Amino acid sequence: MIIGAFGTYRFPDFWSRLHAASITDSAGVILLLVGMGIYSGFTLITFKLVAIGVFLFITGPTATHAVANAALVSGMRPPTLQNKTPTDEDPAKPSNTE
Repeated sequence: MIIGAFGTYRFPDFWSRLHAASITDSAGVILLLVGMGIYSGFTLITFKLVAIGVFLFITGPTATHAVANAALVSGMRPPTLQNKTPTDEDPAKPSNTE
């Protein structure tokens, strides 16, 4: 998680920082909960840690998507789409010129 925090600080733009923070949050917290579950043994505490892990596994990416969607709607574009408007054609789609 420390390396992920350094990557979040080091990346150049919002979109790559958001990606680094999302991966660090999802993987780091889940791995910490797994470690605590192994340490506590098979008890009620482990069941609670699994429930917390499932909750974080669902809400972490959802929150990251909500932040990314809010940034996109507010006008912040990824570096490859800086000069495009929402009505411009996607270069990945084939054109209908025959």
